[in-house]
Amino acid sequence: MTIYFDHNATTPLHPEVFEAMRPWLTERHANASSLHRGGREARAAVDHARAQVAALAGAQPDQVVFTGGGTEADNLAVQGIAGLRGDAALVISPVEHPAVTEAAEARAARGARLERVAVDGEGRVDLADLERRLAGGDVALVSIMAANNETGVIQDVRAIARLARAAGAWFHTDAVQAIGKHGFDFAASGAHAASLSSHKIQGPKGVGALLVDKQLDIDAVTRGGGHEQGLRSGSYNVAGIVGFGAAAERLAAARDAEIAHMRALRDELELGLDALSGITRFSTGAERLSNTCQFAVAGYDGEGLLMLLDREDIAVSSGSACAAGSGEPSPVLLAMGVDPAVAQGAIRVSLGPDNSREEVQRFLLVLGRLAGGVGGAAMPGSISASVLG
Repeated sequence: MTIYFDHNATTPLHPEVFEAMRPWLTERHANASSLHRGGREARAAVDHARAQVAALAGAQPDQVVFTGGGTEADNLAVQGIAGLRGDAALVISPVEHPAVTEAAEARAARGARLERVAVDGEGRVDLADLERRLAGGDVALVSIMAANNETGVIQDVRAIARLARAAGAWFHTDAVQAIGKHGFDFAASGAHAASLSSHKIQGPKGVGALLVDKQLDIDAVTRGGGHEQGLRSGSYNVAGIVGFGAAAERLAAARDAEIAHMRALRDELELGLDALSGITRFSTGAERLSNTCQFAVAGYDGEGLLMLLDREDIAVSSGSACAAGSGEPSPVLLAMGVDPAVAQGAIRVSLGPDNSREEVQRFLLVLGRLAGGVGGAAMPGSISASVLG
């Protein structure tokens, strides 16, 4: 059986979530905008899911705008806010997800000024540099993610929000990774908008949400029916939205225990990595997501090592799934000042609540063999070959 260590790319659909979705995938097929009984029942299911997502994220139900995923939510925030402000500046970080980076670059191609705030060697936003960029005025939007999908580094969202608000700028944060592996509270964050994604929290793919402060000026990107307060037209994906709601409710009850479990596994993983030769771990001095470890192995190309691990039935990532196959070093690591030759060898392990200590030790044994390290016998906490099978 494959050891799945790529939970930042996507998570397996939880059985409870599938059961919640099942009726809406089979016999309950009405359009949630129809006025007959079936339509009203579908709309009630959508509204219930809206309340479930809001409760998980510290938002009000009427602040939840359902989208087709985290990428669409990011685009709605960046394009929808900046589009109302003409050529006013956009400020992002160089470690953003491509959904934010490319949306901002598209605005820049239409005349907006795009600035990238500096990050330190750990991948943390330089707040002093952000304050300097905001001091010039005429900034439409600051978009900085709550937690990085590659390194797991957690940003000081509240401090960023204070600076943006003081300068009269709107602040959006991509909280897609943070919500399930660290926690995210929209009201407490100070953000004007935040992006979420269902499939990062054991819900279905193809559905996400943008949390929107009611004071926010935002323009629709998708038009044609007035759904979601006019911000996201299109017939409701009722089954997906119901699944998102069920995943949110399940996570709200289990998150603290799951975070503690993933952190313990990550700590054991990193202890084992530190016993191997030729390993460079990234962002070790920053607060990170409980489940994420990014590292490089000397002499290996990251994608090549990924394929070797895949042959051993171990699934990891060489960076963002949205940029997989590019063959280029991670822009996130390059922005942190990592040598390109080292960055080229980066591998990301992102754990999930169903992973086990035995899987971590199996990974360390295989990696030790592939990398020519000390091997499992000398690694702290290693388990017997009989247990590993």
